[in-house]
Amino acid sequence: MVPLVGGLIGLFICLGAGDGLVALTGLPVPGSVLGMLLLLIFLMIKGEVPSGLRQVSEGLLKYLSLLYVPAGVGMMMYFNLIRADFWPLMAASLISTVVMLVVSAGVMSRLDTHSEHDHS
Repeated sequence: MVPLVGGLIGLFICLGAGDGLVALTGLPVPGSVLGMLLLLIFLMIKGEVPSGLRQVSEGLLKYLSLLYVPAGVGMMMYFNLIRADFWPLMAASLISTVVMLVVSAGVMSRLDTHSEHDHS
C-alpha cells in the first residue's frame, strides 16, 4: 500500500511542478504536458520505473476510457463550433499525431539502444 501512495504522490508532484513551471515562465504548454516531460526525465535518470509508480500507472490505464467521457460530452455541446472549424481541427489532429508518433519512436529507439548498452 505504501509504494502505491508513493507512486501517486510522485505523479502529483510532477503535475504540480509542471503547472508551477508554466505559471512562473508563461510557457505556452499545458502544465500536465510539462509534468509528463519532467516525469520522463526522472525515469530516464533513474533507469527504471519504481514499483509504486508502475502500480498507479497500470491502475490508471485500466480505466483510461472513462477519462474520454468528458471530452465526448464536450464535443456534443460544441458540435456547431467543431463543424465550423472541422478542417483546421482535422489538420491539427493529423499533424500532432504524426509528430507524436515520430517523437515516441525516437524516444523508444534511444531507450532501447541505451538499454542494450547497459546489458552488454
